[in-house]
Amino acid sequence: MLIEHFMRQIETLLIRSFRIWMNDQIMKFQKMNSTLETQSLFYQNLGKLFYAIAAADKVIREEEVKKLKQIVNTEWLNFGGLKVKPEIDAMRQIKITFDQLAQQTQNPNDSMADFKLFKKTHEDLFTDDVKQLIWKTASAITTAFSGRNKSELILLAELGIILKS
Repeated sequence: MLIEHFMRQIETLLIRSFRIWMNDQIMKFQKMNSTLETQSLFYQNLGKLFYAIAAADKVIREEEVKKLKQIVNTEWLNFGGLKVKPEIDAMRQIKITFDQLAQQTQNPNDSMADFKLFKKTHEDLFTDDVKQLIWKTASAITTAFSGRNKSELILLAELGIILKS
């Protein structure tokens, strides 16, 4: 009888310990999954922003696309100021999102609005260094083909306000 009682207590303790361990593992997985999801959304929203900048004048020039790809491959991939760890697959999200929006010919203002909302809800990701690189990238896209036009200047001004807010 005493042995049975002792065995039930051990069983109860093991079950509790297992539940605690399992809950801890689930929480770790959810946090990791949330971080990966945020990382993916971060780069997707950069793709939306850069699409909006390139499509501001209703025409995306090959030079603008080349400039974006060059900056993503050289600047963003090697950038150390991100709170979200840069990985090659994540970096591809910028280009993939840009290309998808270009194929769909989405309204650039909608893409800019999506970026603005993402930034507002994830302010902690937008350090001063990140903002500077975003500005540098957007600025380079606008000058990739014969200088800036009025539409691009308007979106750059809006981006400046978004980054400062």
